[in-house]
Amino acid sequence: MGVSGSVLAVDAGNSKTDVALIAPDGSVSRTGRAGGFQPSRAGTAAAVDVIAAALAAAGLATTGRSPLAGHVSACLANADFPEEERELAAEIGRRGWARTTEVRNDTFALLRAGLPAGAEPCGVAVVCGAGINCVGMTPDGRTARFPAIGVLSGDWGGGGGLAEEAMWHAARAADGRGGPTELAAALPRHFGLDSMERLIGALHLGGIPRGRLHELVPVLFEVAAGGDPTARSLVDRQADEVVAMASVALDRLGLLGAEVPVVLGGSVLAARHPLLHDRIAQRLAERAPRARITVIGAAPVLGAGLLGLDAVAAGRPAYEKLRAHFG
Repeated sequence: MGVSGSVLAVDAGNSKTDVALIAPDGSVSRTGRAGGFQPSRAGTAAAVDVIAAALAAAGLATTGRSPLAGHVSACLANADFPEEERELAAEIGRRGWARTTEVRNDTFALLRAGLPAGAEPCGVAVVCGAGINCVGMTPDGRTARFPAIGVLSGDWGGGGGLAEEAMWHAARAADGRGGPTELAAALPRHFGLDSMERLIGALHLGGIPRGRLHELVPVLFEVAAGGDPTARSLVDRQADEVVAMASVALDRLGLLGAEVPVVLGGSVLAARHPLLHDRIAQRLAERAPRARITVIGAAPVLGAGLLGLDAVAAGRPAYEKLRAHFG
């Protein structure tokens, strides 16, 4: 395949990195996956090495003299500031994988995937997976963004945050510092343990890897659906945080009264838990009554690929073929 008009799409998240090589007609010839992308911990070069590992998993040589594609469209977690986007773009460009490179925060991929075919780039996206983030944009190029680096930037929730909050309440319920909650029994039961004391010890001493904490998020929603007030309060707060981010982004862009999409994605939102989704819909309707909620469950690399097709001015059939590939 010639590289002119082809796209190397990259979606790199905290837990996994996906790549897809896309022909000018929108067909996908190679895909690959590697581990999490965390430049803030590993450094820029080491983080980009993870993308190289995903390319190797796709059977693509990363050390040849010829580029793999005409354009790299990389949507990356932890690229939260323009300075970080520029630094990552420079490092990817240095690898020679394509003739041009564009790096965006991964939430832009979600927004692009949620726009109807032929629609102008206008709307807001909220991703709630391991963490939480939101972006918005208008056809004239204006954007609304949040730093999205955790507690330091005022963020709350996401899968990691919800699991920690559930543990906090369950631990205090178990030892008497807090009120009762079914979480105190349900969380250790998920790991085959009979007490919060044993669960806390297993997580601290390494018997259960901390990386498995995300498994507690579905447990939290199950307990909330059963009527537990503490679990329900966490679900309600997460819904309110999603609406707060979306409505602030809409307001910054002058879109609170406009008929625009609000795209929801990430593992927590894509699961469409009724308690969470219904509260988001209700509260968003109060703030932005004409906004249209769209939930995206397709692979996030789809959005990176669509942005790449935008960059190479692909024809409409290419977009349709790419969407069909990723469902």
